[in-house]
Amino acid sequence: MPRYFFHTHIGDDVVVDPEGSELADLEAAREAARVLALQLLQGADGDPDLLKAVLFVADEAEDVVLEFPLVDALVAASVPGPEGGSETLH
Repeated sequence: MPRYFFHTHIGDDVVVDPEGSELADLEAAREAARVLALQLLQGADGDPDLLKAVLFVADEAEDVVLEFPLVDALVAASVPGPEGGSETLH
C-alpha cells in the first residue's frame, strides 16, 4: 500500500509529516487531506493564517501529488452533492 505524506504550508512555515500514512490510492489521500484540513481548521482558534494554508501531499518518491488548500475543506463541507473545492491533483 502506498504511503502519503501531508506537509502543511502556513505562509513561509512548513510543518513536515515525517511518518506519512499508508492509504489505498490518491483518492484516499485526497479524502485524508480533506479530513485533516477540517481538523486543523477546527483547532485553529480563529487563526486567519490557516485559511490561507495548503496541505501538500507527497508520495514515497517525495513528489507532490496533491495540493489541498485548507479552505477547500470548508467549501466541500458546505456544497451539497459532489464535493466542491479546487484542490489540484498532479
